[in-house]
Amino acid sequence: MPRTVLVTGGTSGIGRAVAELFAATGDRVVLTGRHPDTVERTAADLSARGVVCDATDPAQVAELAAGLPELDVLVNAAGGLPGPAPDDLPPLEALLAGWQANLAQNLLTAVLTTTAVRPALAPGGSVISIGSIGAERRGGAYGAAKAALAAWNAALSAELGPLGVTANVIAAGYVEGTDFFRGALTPERRTALIAETHTNRPGTPADIAHTAHFLASPGARHLTGQTLHLNGGAHTSR
Repeated sequence: MPRTVLVTGGTSGIGRAVAELFAATGDRVVLTGRHPDTVERTAADLSARGVVCDATDPAQVAELAAGLPELDVLVNAAGGLPGPAPDDLPPLEALLAGWQANLAQNLLTAVLTTTAVRPALAPGGSVISIGSIGAERRGGAYGAAKAALAAWNAALSAELGPLGVTANVIAAGYVEGTDFFRGALTPERRTALIAETHTNRPGTPADIAHTAHFLASPGARHLTGQTLHLNGGAHTSR
């Protein structure tokens, strides 16, 4: 029976790969993004339903949730590195703005969305959030936000478990085929990131998508409250 799957940040990179896989296996996919043109185009490409929603905005998230009477799978894929703070800000204000932007995009998007759709989550459902190796490896404000995501997920799992809903985080390493680095990744840095893996290759959005699909499967019903390190072994390299 087709499930209803919500993928935030589903118009590009990891989010799109996740949405594409769930759609390809017969589920009803609802994907979100902030830009109407990319939402419309991606939804058409995947035969999914697209909703324009900035997941840092409580009003927009509430409106999104109101249109989802029942939900089987939530994938919190919205996030990434925010742009730089305005140049005219004093140093401490710029620092604060950067931290607030990272927390909003990489923690609060998941917290707001999950809280809003929680009444719609069906027994046997799954909440999957995209974390990062940066939570434990010199990740700065971005890493701190992803570390907080993992801590929140542990509490969320305890809350949702009695309802028959699992909650897990996928901590990705370097994933190629996304715009995470905004064009700033040098060839030297790319080589170094790949060299940290045991598999001698970068991750791909499909790697994350297939892991998310497993976490939402019957085979993962007793797997909850976990942060799964999906980084080719880079997490153990120091």
